[in-house]
Amino acid sequence: MSAETSVPRPRESGVEISDAGLLDGLILQSPYAFAFLDLDGRFQRVNGIFAQVAGVPAEDLLGRAPGEVLSADLTAVIESAVHDVAETGRTVEGSDLRIRVRSADGASRHWALTFSPVHDDERVLRAVVLVGVDVTESRETEEQLRRSEERYRSLVEAQSQLVWITSPSGAVLEDAPQWRAITGQGLEEYLAHGWIEAVHPDERAQTEEAWREALRGRTMFEWNYRVRTRASGYRHFEVRAVPIMRHGRVVEWVGANTDVTPQREAEEMRGRLTDQLGAAALRTARLQGATAVLAEALTVEQVVQVIIDVGRTALAADRSAVALLDTERAALKLINSGGVPEAPAQGDEIPLSHSSVMTLAVNSRRPVFAESPQSLVSQLVEAGGDREALTAFTAGTEERAWVGLPLLAAGRALGALRFAFTRPQKISQEDGVFLEALAGQCALAVERATLFEREHRTAETLQQSLLPDSLPVVPGLTIAQRFRSGSRHVQVGGDWYDAFVLQDGRVAVVVGDVMGKGVKAAAGMGRIRNAMRALALTNPPPAAVLTGLDRVFEATEEEEQVTTLAYMVVEPGTGEGTLALAGHPPPLLVSPQGVPILCDGEPGTPLGWPTSRRQFRFCVPPGHTAVLYSDGLVENRKRGLDAGLAELCSVVTEAPPEVIGSPHMLLDFLVERMLAAYEQDDDVTVLAIHVPPATKSD
Repeated sequence: MSAETSVPRPRESGVEISDAGLLDGLILQSPYAFAFLDLDGRFQRVNGIFAQVAGVPAEDLLGRAPGEVLSADLTAVIESAVHDVAETGRTVEGSDLRIRVRSADGASRHWALTFSPVHDDERVLRAVVLVGVDVTESRETEEQLRRSEERYRSLVEAQSQLVWITSPSGAVLEDAPQWRAITGQGLEEYLAHGWIEAVHPDERAQTEEAWREALRGRTMFEWNYRVRTRASGYRHFEVRAVPIMRHGRVVEWVGANTDVTPQREAEEMRGRLTDQLGAAALRTARLQGATAVLAEALTVEQVVQVIIDVGRTALAADRSAVALLDTERAALKLINSGGVPEAPAQGDEIPLSHSSVMTLAVNSRRPVFAESPQSLVSQLVEAGGDREALTAFTAGTEERAWVGLPLLAAGRALGALRFAFTRPQKISQEDGVFLEALAGQCALAVERATLFEREHRTAETLQQSLLPDSLPVVPGLTIAQRFRSGSRHVQVGGDWYDAFVLQDGRVAVVVGDVMGKGVKAAAGMGRIRNAMRALALTNPPPAAVLTGLDRVFEATEEEEQVTTLAYMVVEPGTGEGTLALAGHPPPLLVSPQGVPILCDGEPGTPLGWPTSRRQFRFCVPPGHTAVLYSDGLVENRKRGLDAGLAELCSVVTEAPPEVIGSPHMLLDFLVERMLAAYEQDDDVTVLAIHVPPATKSD
């Protein structure tokens, strides 16, 4: 069988063109992609290269139609070409038969396909042969040439007024009359030395090196430089030069220059204006930054640290100090005494009668700017200070300039700021505005921090007074508790616990959580705790106590307040108990073997929600430990309640036997493991009720 479409190839003795061995050898050794298809379009033979192009193993192609194994795009190309060959009996090729495939390494390859008829010796069309040639390199070369032509065309069109051409090595070969008209170069000078000789001497070496680097790398040359003009002045130019490629080699460079002097002059004018406005913008940015940081400072100590940082970064001050006014003692109390190391004062107090920039700022209610020791002495003497003492002070300190700022809130003096410099410091009017604004923000932060610390002390005292000083000691029962505050910036929350002995000898235990922070939450916790004790001592069944608390809650608490609790009554020795929940997480029962069991009783609703309260049996057998806890133990921003409960049970199984047998050790173990790797953002309250195992004498 012959692939020729005209005269059949003569046979060689003993060799047939259709011999399978010869055909396989030609196909397998060929660097091209081969495939033989019958007139129905089914693959009869393929080589490995075609299988790679198709992305299908060779054995999966044989006897199959393209549509059965190939992609839709490649199938359409092959079926159309085979149909055309079968119809016309002529070879089919052309740009429409170019395909792009992605190899195993992710690279794209381009293939040109040709489909030719295969006739037998009687000139009968028997098959179609597909030959694929890898044309990736030629396509890439064509693409590079196309891009180079586009760059050249765009460059010439945009910069046509000063176009120049060089050889591949960068040597000037052609005249550039427009360039010479501007630079005043003669033809011989231009051809001998080129455009580089017209570049400003200060920029020539760097420009020439950049140009040589572009020549070596055959990359676009883009640069800015000043050019000497015919009038011996200099103008600013931008240059772009591109290599012209042919067959992968640079044949010449084409460059174009643009006079950008007007733009540069405009930029310089804008620069001068920017310089004038830059200082104001910088001061504004610094004030905004300081304001943002001060807004996050909740304690006076944190405010002081912010002021120290602002003094160092924004003002370049060598020392910064903050003092608060004690009106009863008529003195300034230094918060950071290191900020005024040479202050002639007793301890950390500066009497208002003492002459200093801070006392002058507070007494006069205005900023004090002393740009030199002479200025400081003059201002303080004018305010009644002793010149001799002040002169001695300035002579004995390394400080050379000072700023004193009063901290005023609604016209009331709270204290003062002090910044000191070890060099004379010019304080402009704009600087003064910035410093006064900074002092205003600092005053607000100090006032807020003072109120916060006062509220914290009140809430902390209230919370500590409302929690029990100690837990009851009852034979046949061991009670342990752990409380860890999770409030950031020392703010208190509404978690609470309690345990007390009822009249019949049983023990009541409770863990509750009043949502919120601060005095309000602590006060709400106190009201609920006291009401619960009163109700439990008169009618101890948990369901009855919760029902009574609902009525108390409706009468005393706000509607938006959410309070949950778990209340349990347990009998010492036997561990028999009754439990009721008001929207609280379920208690955990831990066996002597470390097996955790979550209570499956009805969770109920938070206090104050209309509901029929129920109680259920909850026994703590001897040797077992019941654990009541607040949601801070199992829930946080990164861990939901269900996940937290599952993790709590998992942690229990990891506890060693000696921990399981000790309620105190068990609580420490649970709190440490449950809070590890999480940022604590809520109070954690845990209460353990352990019934000791029965002894043989019992």
